[in-house]
Amino acid sequence: MVTLEPRIYLASQSPRRRELLTQIGVRFDLLLFRSGGRADAETCEDPLPGEAPDPYALRVAAAKARHGARLLQLRRLPARPVLAADTTLDVDGEIVGKPESDAHAAAILARLAGREHRVLTAIAIAHEARLEQRLCISTVRFRALTADEIQRYVASGEPRDKAGAYGIQGRAAMFVAEICGSHSGIVGLPLCETALLLREFGYPV
Repeated sequence: MVTLEPRIYLASQSPRRRELLTQIGVRFDLLLFRSGGRADAETCEDPLPGEAPDPYALRVAAAKARHGARLLQLRRLPARPVLAADTTLDVDGEIVGKPESDAHAAAILARLAGREHRVLTAIAIAHEARLEQRLCISTVRFRALTADEIQRYVASGEPRDKAGAYGIQGRAAMFVAEICGSHSGIVGLPLCETALLLREFGYPV
């Protein structure tokens, strides 16, 4: 008798989340949504009026997981848990997401320089009618940055498509004076919380 290895779906286009799941031995298939002008309205990442960072991250992660579970049925794919995540920054209670341009990225980095901010990564797993979530909160302190350092970093292209306009796993590591919390959560997928949540759905990790 052949026993199939357990697998999940990862509802994310982030290569960093793929690498992190692979790091802990989780077997997964990608479940991709539409992007660009044909993006799925169900997974819109625009904040609601007056929405605070913590509930925002949880809401977006849950929406992605639920939408992924619906897509399994529409595409007639095998029923497995769908893992989704959302990472955002909390700066003075304001949601700071991905930069819209290089100039926006430079402005975000200038705001982060020489101070602390919170990095929020929400994870959600949906399977059939069940949905469970966790929120990982980490604090990052940047050293002071010069305008030249910021411009060189922006010119590298690394800030694009990253919450807060930086990737701690890349060149921006040299900006980070101190972190308190989960390094993998800051990268985009908190592995401790993810592993424990997967176990609740019967995945042997």
